[in-house]
Formats: sequence, C-alpha cells, structure tokens
Amino acid sequence: MTRASLFKQDARTSARNAAEKRFRAYGLGAIAIAISALIWLLVSIFSNGLPAFKQTFLSYPVLLDAAVLDKSGTRDPDTMAMATTRTYERVLIKALDAEIVARGIDMGALDPKKLGNLISPEAPATLRNQVLADPSLIGQTIVVNVLAGGRIDGYFKGRVTMETAMLDQNTSPAQLALADELKAAGILEIKANPGFLTMPDASDKRPEAAGLGIAILGSLYMMLVVLVLALPIGVAASVYLEEFAPKNKLTDLIEVNIANLAAVPSIVFGILGLAIFINFMGLPLSAPIVGGLVLTLMTLPGIIIPTRAALKAVPPSIREAALGIGASRLQTVTHHVLPLAMPGILTGTIIGLAQALGETAPLLLIGMVAFVRDFPDAPPAGLFDPAAALPVQIYNWTTRGDPGFIERASGAIIVLLIFLVIMNGCAIYLRRKFERRW
Repeated sequence: MTRASLFKQDARTSARNAAEKRFRAYGLGAIAIAISALIWLLVSIFSNGLPAFKQTFLSYPVLLDAAVLDKSGTRDPDTMAMATTRTYERVLIKALDAEIVARGIDMGALDPKKLGNLISPEAPATLRNQVLADPSLIGQTIVVNVLAGGRIDGYFKGRVTMETAMLDQNTSPAQLALADELKAAGILEIKANPGFLTMPDASDKRPEAAGLGIAILGSLYMMLVVLVLALPIGVAASVYLEEFAPKNKLTDLIEVNIANLAAVPSIVFGILGLAIFINFMGLPLSAPIVGGLVLTLMTLPGIIIPTRAALKAVPPSIREAALGIGASRLQTVTHHVLPLAMPGILTGTIIGLAQALGETAPLLLIGMVAFVRDFPDAPPAGLFDPAAALPVQIYNWTTRGDPGFIERASGAIIVLLIFLVIMNGCAIYLRRKFERRW
C-alpha cells in the first residue's frame, strides 16, 4: 500500500488552499473597493467644500459723510438708524467708483451704475451696524473690508465663467473683467473667511454671506441637553437592569423593548417629539431644548446597550470579592463595578452623542429647518430660543438654487466630519486609557 507523502499536496489539499487564497483575494478586493469609495467621497467633499473657507473681499477707503449718514449732526444712534442700508450701499458704490478713478483702472464698457453688483448685499448692512456701534466714525475715511458679490466670488472659484456671465442677469463679462482689474490692483483679494464659522445664515440671494454660527451653537446646545439627560438616565437604567433588577417577565419585556427602540427609524422619534413636546407640552418650535429632548429619547437605547455590555464585561470575581469582605451591593457597584466599566460607558456615550449630532430627520419635524438670523442667548434661556443645527443647515443649503450654497453645504459637511472625528477620537482615547485587561 502506497502512503501519501506529507511533503506533497494531494488534490483535496490543493483545492482547499486555492479556495482559501480566493477567499483572501475577495476580502482584499472588498476592502480595496470600500477604501476607494471612501477616498472618492472625501475627495469630492473636500474639493467642493474647501473653497467655502475662503472668500472674495473688497478693501478700499470709504468716506462716511456726515451730511449723508447723520444729517442732524447729533450722533444719536436712534436718529442715525434712519439711514437705511440703501443709503450705505450708495456710499460704498460711490467710494468704489472714486477709488477706481483714482487708481486709473479702466472700467471698459461697464456702466458705473452696475458697480453695485460687485459688492455683496450684506456689505451695506455690515457697514451700517459698524457705524451705529461707533458713531464717532462719522466724518472719517475708513478702509472697509466687505464681501464681494456672489457671482464675483464664484468667478474666482471657477463656478462662473465669461460664457455663463453672458446668460446671467446678475452679472456680465464686463463686471468680471473689472473684477480682474481690481484684483490686479490689490483692491479685490481672496482670503480666509472666518465668518463662515461665525456668521448666521443668509437669504437665497446672498450665498457669500451665509455662515454656520447659529447652526454650530444650536448643535452644541442640543448636545448639552443630550449629555445632561441621556448619560445619567442611561447609566442608571443600565445599572438597575444589570445589577439590581430581578429576572422576570417584566424585565425581559423591558430589555426586548430597549433593543427594539435601538432599531426604530429616527423620524419616528421626531413624530413623537412633535406630538409630546410641541403639541402637548407647548414648547417652542425650532428650539434646542426640543431638539435635545428628541435626540435624548433616540440616544438612550444606544447608551443603555453598550453600558450593559461594559457592566457584563466586569468579572464576577470582582463582585464576589467585594461582597465577601462586607460591602453592600450598592457599594460594590459604585466603588468597583462602575469604575471598571467606565471606559465602555464613556465610549458608548460619546458614540451615541456623535450619532445624535448627525441626525436630520427628527429635527426637520420639530421645525429646526426654520430660517434663523438671531443668535440664541446663553443657556438656560438660550435653550428656548430659535436655532438651527448642523445637519439641518446642510440639508437647507442643498435645497437652494444658487451653486454658492452647494459649496457652503460641502464646507458644512467638512465641519460636521471634523466634529465626528474628534468625538470618535475621544472615545478611542478614553477606551485605551482606562481599559483593563483580565
């Protein structure tokens, strides 16, 4: 009888090894496809969104003529407020025209009356607020730094061309040619735009002035509400169910429902929040307190489940040792079990907060999509003021027609991704810092 050699593969072994190699190749291929898709997504988002962090500005001297802006001469802010933004717009256009003439810049075929299209509609309001805040500026010549119009900004970012300008009633090739001359003269400049992170939203005609200030503040207020409510309630519920609750049909029913709630679509929580917090309790629409309460309900199952898993991971010997030396069950949990389970609890909480930060559907139902221009006050009063949220602001901008808002939406996605990366990084750090290996 001939024995098979251990150093020579038979047909079955060769087939098995070949199948293993194919399985590894399939796995590597799947990973490569996933990484390629992720890279393509990030490149698309960053290429479209990074220009939002830069903006086109006009810098030139402006005479704040007292005869125009303060005819009474009293420097009384209430009297000066009678000068409208239209008046300040004429002042800005006149000063720009004078600067162009002084620099000897050729305006070409552009009508001087069309100079206003080079300046953002936000610029007169900004200058007006600056003068009302400091009436002593009246009569002086100051160098203003104002936003250029959306079409001018889009021209330098590649969204607007000479060909498209011929078909656009809001700009013209002559205006774009003058913008090139102004840039060469140093009057027009593209630079960092911190206002994207600090300014409020703007109307459909002013994409260059739209910012994330209120949305960021509203999201922070909601996360504060979620953290204050969801963490203690979720941890307390987990500790009770895992350490103190008797094992009976009632607790089994509670556990099943917690698992089911984790799988409920988020928009259902929005309907629940609309019915309870707004229609029944009478809380205001578009308020961070309502958004925070809705997100708390949605986040609780996501905190309870990992917290219970962290409690289960603590070895039973720890509990037995504590009870053996006379500690009560409460002392055992608070002094030994909870500190050892804290890495898992913190990780679950941070990941739950990160998930809540990116939710959109439930916030749409409670009115967070409203157009808000005024910043909310500091907590606790500010929790009841109208506000926006980052994911809702992204959705809002993508529904607007001007391509400038698509750029803004991509920039807001970058900001949201940065927040999520920071929160997940904190979860990983805390997990590794406090983790115990048994």
